[in-house]
Amino acid sequence: MELLVLGGTSFAGRHVVEQALAAGHTVTTFNRGRTNPGLFPDVRTLQGDRESGDYAALDGAGPFEAMVDMCAYVPRAVREAIDALGPTSLDGPYILISSVSAYAEPQAQVDGKGFTEESPLAAMPEGVDPATEEVTGETYGPLKVLTEEEAKKHHPGGVMIIRPGLIVGPHDPTDRFTYWVRRMAEGGEVLAPEGPAVARTQVIDACDLARWIVSSAAAGRVGTFNAVAESVPLADVLEAAPGHADVVWVPWEFLEKQDVQPWSDLPAWVPAPMAALLLADGSKAAAAGLEPRPIETVVADLAAWDRDRPQEPLRAGMTREREAELLRTFRAEDRPPGP
Repeated sequence: MELLVLGGTSFAGRHVVEQALAAGHTVTTFNRGRTNPGLFPDVRTLQGDRESGDYAALDGAGPFEAMVDMCAYVPRAVREAIDALGPTSLDGPYILISSVSAYAEPQAQVDGKGFTEESPLAAMPEGVDPATEEVTGETYGPLKVLTEEEAKKHHPGGVMIIRPGLIVGPHDPTDRFTYWVRRMAEGGEVLAPEGPAVARTQVIDACDLARWIVSSAAAGRVGTFNAVAESVPLADVLEAAPGHADVVWVPWEFLEKQDVQPWSDLPAWVPAPMAALLLADGSKAAAAGLEPRPIETVVADLAAWDRDRPQEPLRAGMTREREAELLRTFRAEDRPPGP
């Protein structure tokens, strides 16, 4: 298979290229050449800049049997990429990496069942120009919806829309899931939210996702899929992580009073009232061949990668000082009154 990957050198796209090469496919990447240049010396690399609309390198670059778009955040990016290739250069599916953020969050919480591919989608907030290209917390999901619609409109040859949840694994630049793995390895007392029977998370390993993307491209698969593994207790993640830390479970009511922020201070987790956001239904993708490995394997791979890289401060999670301060305050408030 001749595969075109838009992106391909940072995180999830990097895994797609690796999996495609391992499967014996021929890969061409298109990117700015700024992130990990030279990462794949034997891969044909085309350079351009989607932000400025520079797609000249794609002109006449095909034909390709499938295209994987890792980095389309606004409809224009999809339209311009397809137009740049031309009508005869893509003889197969356009595979667009979207997000479970494309769903309408209030609807996602009905009955606590989470998302299926048929759940209502996010709409642009009232008062926001639907033509905006400013990606914010409010517009990210709605822009993904519009981007999906643009792909279907401009590539009649078939579109596969993949809506992953939190993508984790080696080379993750966000450090959101990595926070828990490294924090457990550091030892000491680890503050964890809610309780072992309550706190949950839902992720998809980048390697598992990439393997399925490549096999889907080769099969010419189209349609819309939630690319997620089963939701698991956060306690399972902490137990699988290397180290001998002592986990202290702290109620959300206390953390909320202390202005602790889900997803940033305590990443890869949301409070129980929002738990449906981490309960996307991945059964359709599983039926189509997505095979997430056990969480123990995912954590072990991530721990090995993190251990072997420079131990710079993580981009997500709270500092040890903040954590210790919260635990002291929690214990002081939780102490029964004296005689």
